[in-house]
Amino acid sequence: MQTTKLLIAAAALSAFAMGASAEDYQGVLQFQSSASRTAVQAAGVVAAHGADPYAEGASAGVPAVVAGLSDRAQARADAIAAARAGNIYADGAGAGPSERFASTLDRATVRAQAVATAHGIDRLAL
Repeated sequence: MQTTKLLIAAAALSAFAMGASAEDYQGVLQFQSSASRTAVQAAGVVAAHGADPYAEGASAGVPAVVAGLSDRAQARADAIAAARAGNIYADGAGAGPSERFASTLDRATVRAQAVATAHGIDRLAL
């Protein structure tokens, strides 16, 4: 009984040993370069003094100046018109302009009514 267990264990271990094999060491690879030592050193100095290519946003750089399609006065006029248009994202903003209220009274009459109301006079003789 003991012998069969030992033989089975030895067979299993030998199967695992044959399946597990490490890579052979090939030594240090030899690199052949066509650039001279001084050229490589000069390229290293240039790379060391340049920008970090792995920095965040490094490829963004400074944006190029784009010539405007309109002049400064036109851009200012457009901005003023947009500011006066109100909130374009408000409810009902796309419904069109609101209608102006047209009064039938002149300015002096409205002013007299406001003064009378402020002073507590109930009725004006109009």
